[in-house]
Amino acid sequence: MSTTLAAGTSLDFTLAQQLTVIALCALTAYISHMALAVFNDGVRPFLLDFIQGRTTRSATTAVSFGLSAGFIFGLGAPMALSTGVLNPWLVFLPTDILGILAPKKWLAPILGGAWGAVVVFGLNGANNVAHDLPVDFITAMQQMSTPILFLFALFPVLAITKQFGRKWGAVAGVLELALVVMTMKVWPKMFAGSLAMAAGVLMLIALAVAKDMKQRRADRAAGVTEVVLEDDPMASLFSASAARLRKYLPLFMVLGAGVCVLAQMHIFGGGEATSFLIAKGQYAEAAQVDFYRVFGFIPLIATTALASGAYGIAGFTLVYPIGYLMPSPFLAAVVGAAVFAAEILALSYIGKVLGKLPSVRDSSEHLRSAIGDTLQLAILFGSLMAANAMGGGLGILVVGGLYLMNEAMGRPVVKMAAAPAAVIVGGILLNVLYWLDLFTPIKG
Repeated sequence: MSTTLAAGTSLDFTLAQQLTVIALCALTAYISHMALAVFNDGVRPFLLDFIQGRTTRSATTAVSFGLSAGFIFGLGAPMALSTGVLNPWLVFLPTDILGILAPKKWLAPILGGAWGAVVVFGLNGANNVAHDLPVDFITAMQQMSTPILFLFALFPVLAITKQFGRKWGAVAGVLELALVVMTMKVWPKMFAGSLAMAAGVLMLIALAVAKDMKQRRADRAAGVTEVVLEDDPMASLFSASAARLRKYLPLFMVLGAGVCVLAQMHIFGGGEATSFLIAKGQYAEAAQVDFYRVFGFIPLIATTALASGAYGIAGFTLVYPIGYLMPSPFLAAVVGAAVFAAEILALSYIGKVLGKLPSVRDSSEHLRSAIGDTLQLAILFGSLMAANAMGGGLGILVVGGLYLMNEAMGRPVVKMAAAPAAVIVGGILLNVLYWLDLFTPIKG
């Protein structure tokens, strides 16, 4: 399978695509202003105090900006420029901030729509300027695709090892390696990690469910019964939060429709690996990758939504893979609205089920941790490959040095975003050295 993108990734959108992005950014900013949903999982728990009036809008905005800025400029923008595909860090994190920032309800969609216009009209100009530079660091960043796609396939192995030990981890590793080799040999046009990830995620879920079922049988044999507290304050909070979200069900259905349509247009990828797959036209493989990620985020999104009264802008992210596979925007809108309606209505039930399956909840934590670990290594390695492509040893020195300095200074830029940000800064620096006649760009 080829993991190389065309040299000239394009961010030139059609009118329909431009209007969709602008309208969706306006909607997500409005929903953020209402404290009904945000994209950043780290911001959601802080919204309960805001909803209940214990903190101010400006303080909540500061929290949102602090937790999101590094991802917007260090990961979202570089990924969009290098793939030609939009991503949630670039589209939804800024509307989180702008929506909470807006002091008036009518101003939030205006600010969000303005950001959408910046994305669809400004990125292509920046992309063209970058490609015309003597040191084309945007094309060099496409080197990140191979490590991201292949190392990402290992996240189920890491999750199984962390939760169930080295023996099961070794079994999962051997199984995934065999499936990757087989896929490359038998189906060379398929994303090599597809079957491997499917087997790994299914194995993790099976192990977790088996452990929970074994524990429940042991509890029943020992005469242990569940104790239900009539006046449990957490149960009351969860019930109130679920009721608050159901009250705005039509608005969430519109949101689900919009996100699903954006995914259907194939100008948007829900994750790092997905963005590269969408850019290469491998929509079925992209849907598969984002579908597996869902298992790592359902418990987190469900519990934080029930605890805070604020949902996720992309819900459980099921609308991503569904959107990639939809044949038309109209059908994507209908299905996306239906999916969000089902998620909101089932939220209380999902919370109760998760309460009875502790190992499955733990699996989601391990999945998210493993996804982070694999992507951190892949993005760092890919960024160093990009540095080598644009500047050889000097490029590696500059980009690697900036990354290490960020670590030494206590990570002013979040770790995941530090390496791509270093590639952009390093690329600008190499161009300055070229103009000073101190550096000769690497050809090819």
